[in-house]
Amino acid sequence: MAKKKSSIEAYAEVISDLKKKIYKPIYFLTGDESYYIDKIADYIADFVLEESEKAFNQTILYGKDVDVPAVINAARRFPMMANYQVIIVKEAQNIKKLEDLEIYLKAPQKSTVLVICHKLKQGDSKGKSEKIRKVMAMVDKIGVLFESKKLYDNQISNWITQYLAEKGISIAPVPANLLNEYLGTDLSKISNELDKLIITLPTDNKKITSEHIERNIGLSKDFNRFELTKALGERSILKVNRIADYFAKNPSGNPLTLSLASIYQYFAKIFRYHFLKDKSAGNVASELGVNIYFIDEYKKAATIYNPRKCVEVFSLLRDYDLRAKGLNNDSTEDGELLKELVFKIMH
Repeated sequence: MAKKKSSIEAYAEVISDLKKKIYKPIYFLTGDESYYIDKIADYIADFVLEESEKAFNQTILYGKDVDVPAVINAARRFPMMANYQVIIVKEAQNIKKLEDLEIYLKAPQKSTVLVICHKLKQGDSKGKSEKIRKVMAMVDKIGVLFESKKLYDNQISNWITQYLAEKGISIAPVPANLLNEYLGTDLSKISNELDKLIITLPTDNKKITSEHIERNIGLSKDFNRFELTKALGERSILKVNRIADYFAKNPSGNPLTLSLASIYQYFAKIFRYHFLKDKSAGNVASELGVNIYFIDEYKKAATIYNPRKCVEVFSLLRDYDLRAKGLNNDSTEDGELLKELVFKIMH
């Protein structure tokens, strides 16, 4: 059985065919990661037709304003003085009875490139109903079915590195992790911020550093969740307390919920490391989903925190998560809760 392509691989394949002018009658772009959906739709809008052809042959529709019959009527028109017409339906998830598109899919207009942008929220089961799945199966036979899935948090640093490399810019693992921590997993947001960073680089500089990030984004290279977990892993009491104190004084930029999540993810990797039979660097990096650059950090942390201590940390995190939500906590502020938590983790 062939391995299913990742969103990145599938995207590259779709764009490659489009660059070769291999056009399909329908592109059904769906999923909870809007970045690749927008990129494919934008490429089709920009390059399938010549500029002189777009006025009469390119139409943008919005799901909240149209129904399926209107989409089908538009798609069945013939192009004017061009080989193709392009119909792009944005926000198609808002169209009622989208499954009725099945009527058109039985006999699509060959001179129409119909693009359905069907964006979902994470975990949206309604957008993947049996009726919609039937439409998707039909599209898969005659056109392009592209499913865009959110990347996991541990995949973002590599994505940042690859994105910059394609633009001739390099970045080391540590600053890539800083950007991942600050920007989250929204690829559209990340790409916009990276483009801004690239603009601020001197013309003779093709490398983004932690100092560059701190200077232009405002994210401290010394006081962030990445440095907090690293310091916890080293049981560096002074450094942990300095970071926790900084977080307490700057709560808006360092919410406790995100700190708890980062600490959990860090110790979950340490816990998992203990039970890996193959502790070679390559296997550890693959199993933990981290850059090989950070393997020594987890290896050293595992010598300080045995499995039993990791389980104790998980229990503490559950307790402090509840306290942060107000359970058994009347007045203690988030910053003080974090200070208590890191003290208990290290002692």
